[in-house]
Amino acid sequence: MSVFVVPQDTKGFETAASLKKQDFIRNELVYRVVSSIKGMNKIPVSGGYRLSPSMSMWQVLKKLTDHPDLVWVTIREGLRKEQTGESLAMQLGWTDKQLSEWNNVNADSLEYKEGVYFPETYLLPLDETPTQIAKRFIDKFNEKIGPLIPQFTAKNIKWTTGVKIASLIEREAAGPDDMKLISGIIWKRLDIGMKLEIDATMQYTKGKVNDRWWGNIDLKEKQSDSPYNTYKYKGLPPTPISNPGFDAIEAVLYPEETDCIFYLHDKNQQIHCAQTYAKHKENIVKYLSY
Repeated sequence: MSVFVVPQDTKGFETAASLKKQDFIRNELVYRVVSSIKGMNKIPVSGGYRLSPSMSMWQVLKKLTDHPDLVWVTIREGLRKEQTGESLAMQLGWTDKQLSEWNNVNADSLEYKEGVYFPETYLLPLDETPTQIAKRFIDKFNEKIGPLIPQFTAKNIKWTTGVKIASLIEREAAGPDDMKLISGIIWKRLDIGMKLEIDATMQYTKGKVNDRWWGNIDLKEKQSDSPYNTYKYKGLPPTPISNPGFDAIEAVLYPEETDCIFYLHDKNQQIHCAQTYAKHKENIVKYLSY
């Protein structure tokens, strides 16, 4: 069996021509005529269909009017593993048991617990296990980060350290445009031995509260003994806190040089940084007081 792929954007997609090109049918014209007569000439639902050149034209037609065997799934940057699992469960029709399996993959591993489930658009088989799907995400991560490993090595940065920082950047940035500045500020705080004081690490510790991930952090929670509490402990958290995209990972390698050690985003998601806490407080009043 081979997979016949119908793209997400079917505009301009020619089913008969594509089937002929992959040797699933012998004659495009006959296919078009037969499918039209049978009322089966609509473009199939986007996804992947397992077909064989040995199948008859009627079998191919029937297969393409059924549900696809593989479905397109898009996972956005900055989700934690459990969030990715929830999205997969919804799109792949997983049971609670399957979602639990996904959440428990590499749960005891510091290297693979979080951060390596690469956000991307995938064509995923409906009959694969969550463990197999997780391997696809990790394989994609390795494919994407592989070319950057020599650069991490040249800068004497462990890839695991790089992914931790990238996960912070992904959660803190309003978009790709300010990732390198935030990277520069995080590196500067680490270099001078300053606590990172990043809310996202505490949000990661809280998990899901009232059906919401990444909720607000209050003053009391900033006193917790969690190893992810970057208000209390210096350095990076034990693991990444999200699954970063390529831009965030690259920003770790190429931070923007800056004298700033504080930053905030205004209501329009524009970043403002400051060299001193006094200036940062001024920015808070200027940009966050409504």
